[in-house]
Amino acid sequence: MSAHQFSFPGRDGGTIDLADYAGKAVLVVNVASACGFTPQYKGLQALWQERGGEVVVLGVPSNEFGAQEPGSEADIRTFCETRFGVDFPMTAKQSVIGGDAHPFYRWVVAQAGEAAAPKWNFHKILVGPDGALAGVWPSKVTPQGPEIAAAIDQACSKG
Repeated sequence: MSAHQFSFPGRDGGTIDLADYAGKAVLVVNVASACGFTPQYKGLQALWQERGGEVVVLGVPSNEFGAQEPGSEADIRTFCETRFGVDFPMTAKQSVIGGDAHPFYRWVVAQAGEAAAPKWNFHKILVGPDGALAGVWPSKVTPQGPEIAAAIDQACSKG
């Protein structure tokens, strides 16, 4: 099974199919508007702007950690656009842990073990251009950190 088999409901309607991103790396990040890590939106947007030709940033709003994403889809859109200029793709609010987790997150745990499940907001998962799991990082690792940059470079060189 590949990440390209999964889809998410889009924040603004429709469906976000990971298969549409085949050939690019995808950094999937569970996000929240009222978290200490929320300023990472700035780094996510910068990564999207700088490397959007090879990397898709996909925000997945979740209210599971500290109830830090209580708003509606419209509230989330307004917050992200006005505070951080976010224009990368965003899903509708999702569950990312436990039995109710979106199937993509259950697949990540099946691939890499329970340690790969999000422990807080702004947990990062890298999917390679081929749909394989290429890396997982906790919230404290910034979107433009050297660990993520090196993993993106390596994943993209494999094509």
